[in-house]
Amino acid sequence: MSEPPHYNDDDFETRRDRRESGSSKSGGGGLRGVIEFAVILLVSFALVFGVVRPFIVEAFYIPSESMVPTLLINDRVLVNKFIYDFTEPDRGDVLVFESVEGDGQDLIKRVAAVGGDEIRVQNGQLFVNGEPQNEPYLNQESPDASFFGPETVPENHVFMMGDNRANSADSRVFGPVPHDNIEGEAFLLFWPVNRLDILL
Repeated sequence: MSEPPHYNDDDFETRRDRRESGSSKSGGGGLRGVIEFAVILLVSFALVFGVVRPFIVEAFYIPSESMVPTLLINDRVLVNKFIYDFTEPDRGDVLVFESVEGDGQDLIKRVAAVGGDEIRVQNGQLFVNGEPQNEPYLNQESPDASFFGPETVPENHVFMMGDNRANSADSRVFGPVPHDNIEGEAFLLFWPVNRLDILL
């Protein structure tokens, strides 16, 4: 298992390490893997048929290419809607949030920086607090060459960016997103079934 990017944020690294460790264990095969797979499917179908109440977990449809290759158009993900009642968003989290442009749209992007961070993009390379970020999830088939910042993210805001950086209208366009606009964290890609995956 490769080590996560170094963000100089111990809480972030601890949480990401814990989630990656859990993902590694579930991918090991055997009876445990089968049971965990069955539980994931059960939760997914329970949600689809309305058993799980939407204020706890909700399905979200992917409408655009802004998160390619992590998420494709027509993919469906499960969103944990109460996680941020207990913790703060971390860099790397994939969030569903209400558009800050007041059009009522729900968007899905990845947290590039949190409140107090200085963010800069130079020829497509993301820098947070002066440190270049390792982002293996980006779309390498359509590399980004944009420039942005530097800008400091206000407290109680997150700076959201798509994984398909060259084709994503994100916080570089509409600015940082207030915590109040966050609807939840996308944690599971459940449809189509052949792309079933835990989002890290």
